[in-house]
Amino acid sequence: MIKPLKIRQRMLCMSGILLFLTFFTACSPNVNAGFEMPTLQSSVQPVQTQTSSPAPLPLFPTSITLSPYLPEGFIKALTLPNDLLEDEVPVDESLQITIGTENPVSSWVYALVAPFPTVTDDVSFTNLLAFWKGEAPKDFPAKSLLASPNTQKVLESLWGNASPEFVKPVTATRLSREAWEKEDTWAIIPFEEINPRWKVISIDQRSPIHKDFDLQSYPLTIFISLQGKSPLMEAALEKYGPASQTPFAPGTNRDPNHLTTVILTGVTALVRGTASMMELKGMTYPGRDIRDILRQGDITHISNEIPFSPKCPMPYLQENNLVFCSRPQYIELLRDVGTDIVELTGDHFQDWGPEAMFYTLEMYKKEGWNYYGGGANLAEARRPALLEHNGNKIAFLGCNAKAPGYAGATADQPGAAFCDFKQMQKEVKALVSQGYLPIVTFQHLEYYTYTANPTLQADFENIAKAGAIIVSGSQAHQPHAIEFYGGAFLHYGLGNLFFDQIVEGIPTRQAFIDRHVFYNGNYINTELISIWFVDLARARLMTQEERQDLLATVFKASGW
Repeated sequence: MIKPLKIRQRMLCMSGILLFLTFFTACSPNVNAGFEMPTLQSSVQPVQTQTSSPAPLPLFPTSITLSPYLPEGFIKALTLPNDLLEDEVPVDESLQITIGTENPVSSWVYALVAPFPTVTDDVSFTNLLAFWKGEAPKDFPAKSLLASPNTQKVLESLWGNASPEFVKPVTATRLSREAWEKEDTWAIIPFEEINPRWKVISIDQRSPIHKDFDLQSYPLTIFISLQGKSPLMEAALEKYGPASQTPFAPGTNRDPNHLTTVILTGVTALVRGTASMMELKGMTYPGRDIRDILRQGDITHISNEIPFSPKCPMPYLQENNLVFCSRPQYIELLRDVGTDIVELTGDHFQDWGPEAMFYTLEMYKKEGWNYYGGGANLAEARRPALLEHNGNKIAFLGCNAKAPGYAGATADQPGAAFCDFKQMQKEVKALVSQGYLPIVTFQHLEYYTYTANPTLQADFENIAKAGAIIVSGSQAHQPHAIEFYGGAFLHYGLGNLFFDQIVEGIPTRQAFIDRHVFYNGNYINTELISIWFVDLARARLMTQEERQDLLATVFKASGW
């Protein structure tokens, strides 16, 4: 239990001035009133008797009391001056910091979370509140709800007492482990405690890790206010409030100016059936149903395996369906979905020779897009792409791990970079030492099962050991398993983004778009966005039934 703290500001007694004023004039009952210099009289004046008046309120509070049910993170972040501490204070001269919406000084955001391999995405606040109170709605997916003692006390101040049957107090350090060990066990945690092993469950379709998050309408936003006599509050807010130059409290634990989302995608190959559909229905047709999702990313990644060439024929006139090129106008699709960075580790980047590769690189430069994993020569291909957004420093590295024939970059020739894992490990460590969060993507072995291939596992884990925080497979034509390795998120394959493989079975019609969330210089979470191909080019978001089936399949393949 957090005990109330009492804080006061010592009033400075300006004794010299007071003596001066006492000598020349009587006390004024209004401390804010001005005074005039007395006029000297030529004769002796009668003695005036001073009358008693109410003691004026101080210009600042002599104490600020902290409520016992404030968030721990808020209390730790308080920066009130050291000389304000005092045990006993007059009631009339005190203020209180407590939960409330009047005179807000801060907002504290909490999240409903579950272990990452949880199929449920969203619940209603009505059902969450009923569960908290012990009513156990039939359709509520969790069997128990964990919270730290402090979080439980904060929420009880708003929702009433928690049901001892369904809500269990657990220390913050034990929450994640206990939730993973016990089936259908969820938790409520402060936003700053979100980590990649949690899945953030949205409430009435609202999630604090989304870019369009609305603080006011989210039911797990706690407002912290200053309460007390109005003149004292106004003075305290002016000197120490959120708008002052020296605020005594953090304005929030979720500042959108510290948040960055990175969207990673799977295979893009604007050729064959996909290109034919683009010629028939328009350049942006393949992204029609998912473009808004892709454009939401602060950094949107596309792994485009195919070079552009002005000499590229119409897709149905290309004789060899394994030697690929894309017509220059197809770049309109990549532009429309909000591409920011292009991965060039693909098997087919060199299919049309150096001229097409140089032409493609110039196209990307004109668009202002970064690229990595391939380039005009080996040095450029191995060079990390460095980006910074909202204070989050993110580095992209990539290479092709197949036989050297797929990755032709040399000291003086363009192409994809062949994987030199020792060199890449050194590069990852160097980036970490410079404050970057490395994302490493591979064009690796192709296989057609949901489970992780042991060859990929060894390479992915070794790169994670070096300090990569996300390692992702760009080669997969169907979704693969996921692994947490230390603090890193490993996804062995996402499936296709724009490619024509729907005729090869259900797994190749399924795919993921991974949305990774960074906050205040840390990687904090990943959302799996699931898509389903409706034809040779276009994918849409999965239905709830399709999504639940895919998540359950992949989680099982991941050993969860």
